[in-house]
Amino acid sequence: MTMAMAASFSIELIHRDSPKSPFYNHSATSLDRARASIYRSALQARRIAARVQRKGGVELSDAVSRVVPDTAEYLMELRVGTPPFSFLAVADTGSDLIWANCVPCTNCYSQTAPLFDPRNSSSYRTEPCDTNLCKALSRSACGAGSSCEYHYAYQDGSKIDGVLATEDLTFYSSAGSPLVFSNIAFGCNYQSSGSFSSRTAGLAGLGGGTVSLVSQIVPSLDKSYFSYCLVPKSDTQSSSKVIFGSTGVVAGSKVTTPMTVEHTHFVLRLEEIIVDGAGSVPVPPSAPGLTTGNIIIDSGTTLNYLPAGVLSSLVQEVSRVVSLPKATDPEGVMPLCFTVTGEADKRKLPFITFKFAGEASVRLSPMSIFMDEFSFTGVAACLAVVNSGSGPPLFGNVAQQNLHVGYDLDIPAVSFASADCTKF
Repeated sequence: MTMAMAASFSIELIHRDSPKSPFYNHSATSLDRARASIYRSALQARRIAARVQRKGGVELSDAVSRVVPDTAEYLMELRVGTPPFSFLAVADTGSDLIWANCVPCTNCYSQTAPLFDPRNSSSYRTEPCDTNLCKALSRSACGAGSSCEYHYAYQDGSKIDGVLATEDLTFYSSAGSPLVFSNIAFGCNYQSSGSFSSRTAGLAGLGGGTVSLVSQIVPSLDKSYFSYCLVPKSDTQSSSKVIFGSTGVVAGSKVTTPMTVEHTHFVLRLEEIIVDGAGSVPVPPSAPGLTTGNIIIDSGTTLNYLPAGVLSSLVQEVSRVVSLPKATDPEGVMPLCFTVTGEADKRKLPFITFKFAGEASVRLSPMSIFMDEFSFTGVAACLAVVNSGSGPPLFGNVAQQNLHVGYDLDIPAVSFASADCTKF
């Protein structure tokens, strides 16, 4: 049933390395997965940098620019239409529109799942081109019958053409009952080509823009709030969760920091970084492309990205307190690595605290700020922080493991609390 004020509900976030994922490679080792995630992180960081530095470029073009071969970190199942049609979509906190390839797809990239056929859905409605939803897309035009159409070409050569529609989305409440959200903006592609992965069938935008999944369904919930809890990457059997509404409110011993939305990203202000047993590193109050804060919190990026000067000071402080022999990342990505021969060595790595505005100190264990990597001398533990260059700093998903992260859209603010995310 459709509810004017819906109960809370949660969605499973399927990590790409989970056996539930179509990207799962059973022969890959944990070190193989770590290296692949670092590569994907670099691609996504470059795309975020291009987005925030582009004048007037937002919404759909940015959503698709993230979807290149095998860059997705998390997937979610969506149920669209009446009756509900299920498909696996990339869950992207850095973009907005929800979209899928649709029948008739005259020139679409190959996908293993069936296409969505709007003729089979009684709730499908083409959106007129004079509405606010259509105008929320940065590049739209009037098509046949004054329908809202889009056409986008991207730097990597990918292209999509489609019609903006409204549709019903079905989820399940924490009590198990179905919740139907009506008139949700939904992009129906009739052409798509380029470097999209055949193993996904669409995208679910979880950003802060007008047509994102978050912005469209949260006003109908019992609280304008969503949160997620990301299980450690080493646990490929458990799933992370994104929770909408009051049951997702971060409780217990939490810290809260102000949040703003820029270029559809959620932006925070990082004040300093503190290394246990060493000193603190101040962070400049401004960052390239951002006006209201200095760091983007993004669950789709693996690593943390910091300005060169901050990174250099952080490497110096960590080096002061770690007695392990240094190692070298053969790829030259990670700035500081240590040779580790077992758990006893890993216990020599420090906790590192990211202190955000509002006295919000997020203390990260070594598991959340170091990554196991290959090195010339064997296995190394590498600091999961790299140079942001000319792009904005990023607080990535490695640092968010086993944290309950909540977004209060009314205040607006982000809250953090330590958690065992396998229990959600």
